[in-house]
Amino acid sequence: MYYFYSCLCLSLCSLMFDMRPRSWRELPLRMADFGVLHRNELSGALSGLTRVRRFQQDDAHIFCASDQIKDEIHGCLDFLQHVYSVFGFTFKLFLSTRPDKFLGDIEVWDNAEKQLQDTLDEFGEKWVLNPGDGAFYGPKIDIQIMDALRRPHQCATIQLDFQLPQRFNLTFMTGEGDERRRPVIIHRAILGSVERMIAILTENYGGKWPFWLSPRQAMVVPVAPKYDTYAEQVRQQLHSSGFCSDSDLDHGDTLNKKVRNAQLAQYNFILVVGQKEVENKTANVRTRDNVVHGEHDIPTIIDKFKGLAQAKLLDAESQF
Repeated sequence: MYYFYSCLCLSLCSLMFDMRPRSWRELPLRMADFGVLHRNELSGALSGLTRVRRFQQDDAHIFCASDQIKDEIHGCLDFLQHVYSVFGFTFKLFLSTRPDKFLGDIEVWDNAEKQLQDTLDEFGEKWVLNPGDGAFYGPKIDIQIMDALRRPHQCATIQLDFQLPQRFNLTFMTGEGDERRRPVIIHRAILGSVERMIAILTENYGGKWPFWLSPRQAMVVPVAPKYDTYAEQVRQQLHSSGFCSDSDLDHGDTLNKKVRNAQLAQYNFILVVGQKEVENKTANVRTRDNVVHGEHDIPTIIDKFKGLAQAKLLDAESQF
């Protein structure tokens, strides 16, 4: 069975924006959605998670007036810079201009390109002109990041669209009598394809995920079998506080072997417990890089973990 799948842009235009008369007071109108998208890639172009036929995208569409474009583009660029700085990425900006085959008036294109250029200049980061590589419906800002192998990937994009409002006859009341004007649509994605971003992050961190993003945040290791019960209690406390934690209760391995296994598995923190820790209700904290932070009580460890996770530090292990 085959059926048509309406793309998110058209759905937002026809179902959301045009569902009722709009006023200038509602603009800018921002709508975001992690939508499922499909792209009929050639089989030879498919590659792991970086290029797939069905993917999720953090799609957003901003309906705004012409005089609001610069402020909205500024907001998109600031958002992009914040997100990528959290991941520890540097990025390159490209202004892609009018292609040979395009829709609309040249004057509108020139004005849109000028606004994007002015916004990029004010943003302060270096950018490169990419002539003729814009979409057929409007110019765009392309953002490339580099993975661990220094390969460029385009993830984020910010695109201006003057054509969809015209094709769907979208208008808003200006407040000056019965005058109506057409909005401009800004298509914005920060992560882009979520699958591609996960692949890039996996390669970039080389398996050593930062603490706030790690699926293996803490391993509790008892020094002997008789401390298994306390080790499991510590693990449960960490788990109840929202942290991904495990306990190594394998009686066939030595303490050093357990610690080494946890380090190789890239657990951010290894908590060792023995007789002293049981008596003091504490744990001895070390990192996957074998930095020893010493003995701390469990509430203190949990509080520090919460602070590290909230701060989204890339070097949380050294900042403990």
